[in-house]
Amino acid sequence: MKKASLLFMLFISAMILLAGCGGSETGSGSAEKDTFKVGLEAGYAPFNWTQKDDSNGAVKIQGTKEYAGGYDVEIAKKVAEGLGKELVIVKTEWDGLVPALTSGKIDAIIAGMSPTADRKKTIDFSDNYYQSNLVMVVKKGSNYEGAKSIQDFKGAKVTAQLNTFHYTVIDQIKGVAKQPAMDNFPAMRVALESGVIDAYVSERPEAVSASAANENFAMVEFTEGFKTSPEDTTTAVGLEKGSKHREKINEILAGISEEERTSIMDNAIKNQPAAE
Repeated sequence: MKKASLLFMLFISAMILLAGCGGSETGSGSAEKDTFKVGLEAGYAPFNWTQKDDSNGAVKIQGTKEYAGGYDVEIAKKVAEGLGKELVIVKTEWDGLVPALTSGKIDAIIAGMSPTADRKKTIDFSDNYYQSNLVMVVKKGSNYEGAKSIQDFKGAKVTAQLNTFHYTVIDQIKGVAKQPAMDNFPAMRVALESGVIDAYVSERPEAVSASAANENFAMVEFTEGFKTSPEDTTTAVGLEKGSKHREKINEILAGISEEERTSIMDNAIKNQPAAE
């Protein structure tokens, strides 16, 4: 009896051990390690936007029936592929991107974000994957459409996105009627259309996108423009401090030629949804 009891206990112990091993293979670890979660607004065309289907290579947005497309999404696809991981897009408000990264909800920010000195205090960045210039978006036919200098916007009601360097450069315009910053670009486009503002500051790709999507908008480029630093006009992948993926991501980005980057951006501008 004692021998039978001992064998029975050994059998039960072995079963428990096997069950424990099986759990470690199928638990949260394995699934999470195979994914690369990227946070973006999905509202900043042509860098990123939201659409209803997977046309033009759009990727499903986690937890929704919507899809994300745009330049950032195409870059994210290349990075995820290079890392050997499945891309997961997590739609996140601009102000929530850095907190989402530092809290582990996402693995990276690929959202047209500039690697500013302030942001570098909290997160790390990859090498740059795009560089652009600052312009203004105005209503076609307005007094500001023919502006050549930012100083031509004296007295104009101008705004930019909240918590971006775009908003700070408005102060370079003497006598400007600086308006409260807005949460996102769709909101600024609505404000411009309705006359609440006369112009908003943007990067060139977004301005091209805005004027292509709405025939009432025009992009203004300057001969005497905003004074900016290189870190302000470039975009990079945001990563957690000390990320083990940084070196590999830089290697992946280095493999994307300038010609290919231009082609990706041109296609993003062409493919943006009309509603954007």
